[in-house]
This record gives sequence, C-alpha cells and structure tokens, in this order.
Amino acid sequence: MSKKNEVKKFLQDVGMPEKQQSDVCCFVILALANIGKGDSWSKASNYWMKIHDIIQFTNEYYEKDYKENSRETFRKSALHHFRTAALVEDNGKATNSPNFMYRLTKEAVNLLRNLDTIEYDVCLNDFLEHYESLVEIYSSKKKLKKMPVKINGDEYEFSPGEHNELQKAILEEFAPRFAPDSECIYVGDTIKKDMVKNLNKLKKLGFEITLHDKMPDVVLYRKDKNWIYFVEAVTSAGPIDAKRIIEIEQMTKEVIAGKIYVTAFGDFRTYKKFSEDLAWETEVWIAENPDHMIHLNGDRFMGPR
Repeated sequence: MSKKNEVKKFLQDVGMPEKQQSDVCCFVILALANIGKGDSWSKASNYWMKIHDIIQFTNEYYEKDYKENSRETFRKSALHHFRTAALVEDNGKATNSPNFMYRLTKEAVNLLRNLDTIEYDVCLNDFLEHYESLVEIYSSKKKLKKMPVKINGDEYEFSPGEHNELQKAILEEFAPRFAPDSECIYVGDTIKKDMVKNLNKLKKLGFEITLHDKMPDVVLYRKDKNWIYFVEAVTSAGPIDAKRIIEIEQMTKEVIAGKIYVTAFGDFRTYKKFSEDLAWETEVWIAENPDHMIHLNGDRFMGPR
C-alpha cells in the first residue's frame, strides 16, 4: 500500500469526513510527519512547518506540482479541519504572519509512529477513547491565547498576533487620548475579518462598500466633532500613503464628515522603516509612546483633511 493510501486509511480510522481524505489532506499529514515514500512510520516527527514548506515537501518527495497559489486550498481543505480534530495545532501567531506555522499534535504523531505496527489498533482505540477530551484540550489551548479587548463597552477577543496587539492598543490607548468618546464602527480580526462592522452607521455616514474594498484596520467616529478616524495598524505593511488615501477617498466619496488619517505603529523602529512612504497631511501614532502624536505638515495638530 502506498504512503498516501496508508494515510487515507488513517484518516478514515480517526473519523475524518470523506472530503478530508483527499490527496491534499493526505499530503499535509505526510509532510507534517516528514515521511517520504520509503520511510518507516516510526520516523514520524512533528516539527513546525509553514504551508509553503508543506507544499515544497509534497512536490519534492511525492513528485507533485502544487503551486504557491494553492496555499489557501491546503489551509481550508485540510489544515483548518485537522486543527479542529486535534490532529494539528498552530503556533498562535497571526494568520497573516510570515511565521505562522503548523505541526502534528503529539497524540497524532504518536499514533502515526505505530501505523505499521501490531500495536496500531490498541493505539487507535486509545486515541479514539480520549478524542473528545483532546479536541477540548486543543480548543482551550487556542482560546487561552486570545486577547480580550473592550470595544464600545463590550468584551471581544482578538486572535493572537502582533497586528491584533496593535489594534488593541489603538482601541484602548489611542482612542481615549486622541478620539475621546468616539465609537468604533469597524475593526477586523486576523481570523474574523469583520469583528465589528456597524453597517447602519457606515451607510448613514455615506460609505459605499463593496466586496472588493479593503477597509482601514480601525474606523472610529466622533459624533461631537463629526470626525471619522481611519487608522491603519502597521506591523509589516500597509501605511497610509498617497495611494491608500485615494482608495479610501473613493470608498468614502459620499461621506461629508471630516476625515482624519492615522498610521499606527508599535514602535519607533517600525515607524522609521515606513517614514518615507507616509502621506503628508496625515497623523502618526506610536504605541510605545502613547501620549504623543506625529503630525505630518498642515496648519493644525489634528483635524480633517
């Protein structure tokens, strides 16, 4: 029996649905276990791997030709389901982080190491007996990593990661200082893209949003001034440059409220990296010095463009 077929049987044994027994799903398990065609299952490992690494392993050791643009297929058809089933865990980074990785859970790799031994049935029964508790353990483990954040007086949870840490700081540190009494009408999470999206308020203010529009990371509305703050949280890309302003202006051409553009950074090091790209007549806020703002030109410290 080929290694792919052995994995398919393994996935059947642990109760994965037929859709999660596809070739891609089998290759994900083989790559994460670091098992080539001629390897013994006793050598199975669970090193951290990026989706890029999984694709490269599959192409090299199983003579396939998956392209980099197939990463979403690997993620959605296999890894998401395997994580829910306690076969795989992630390292808790933001999903858009270049360092986001997966590995087999220790229980899954231990079962795979016995796949071609006489002990397999005993190990499988033990795995299935504790399956529900394993799912609960890994689900709780992931939940503990989430970051609580208060938005408009309500409690939410951000997924872990540097980008969401900065968004949390924008809501809890920037807003009270520089947008007092403002309401968050939009904020996304790296997993749940539209965590807060007040469509009624956005429409009332004149937003024209399509599926193709990329909303700023955080949008705040200050009713007493009739100001809207468009805040981009920058950790690795996406400051408010001239091109970004044109994009937002197009999206908000019917908005009559005053518009304020803010690029937020976690520290001065990141700010310096992007300082030459920032558009004039915008604001900069740096979380490590939350009481101060940098104003790029203009005749007032802060106000609509």
